[in-house]
Amino acid sequence: MKDDRTAPAAAPDPDELADHLTEVFDLVGPLYRRVHRKVEQAAPIEGLSVGVRAVLDLLRARGPMTVPQMGRAQALSRQFVQRMVNDAARQGLVESVANPAHRRSSLIRLTGPGRAAIAAVRAREHELLRRVGGDLSMADVDACLRVLAAMHALFDDVDVD
Repeated sequence: MKDDRTAPAAAPDPDELADHLTEVFDLVGPLYRRVHRKVEQAAPIEGLSVGVRAVLDLLRARGPMTVPQMGRAQALSRQFVQRMVNDAARQGLVESVANPAHRRSSLIRLTGPGRAAIAAVRAREHELLRRVGGDLSMADVDACLRVLAAMHALFDDVDVD
């Protein structure tokens, strides 16, 4: 006798799946905008705009990168990322260093003050996220990440420049 608890789930109807994924978009957009506003409200605390915060966090996670690499990673135009890098550099949070792989495209890296600033932002955000309620499990979060990654992959070919 087969145990139904271990049987793989049947593939959903593509139209039903598309309807549910539309609900994900309906939540992600407003959530993104609210988080954006929350970061802006906290900007006086760390002195970081949303764009500079994104650059610092990307460099924290991935190490030194070129502006075009950052633009591709964040699905933002190179010009916008360059403005955010310039803002961060004016604040002493990042610096340009020689790129051994490409003479004309410098690497951007965090400075000590940049590492401290993004650490402070992430610590504050971590405390806020600890307050997420409900009975969420790690499996729920893993499933959410899997769904969002699949949706992200669908739009990987969209040019942002």
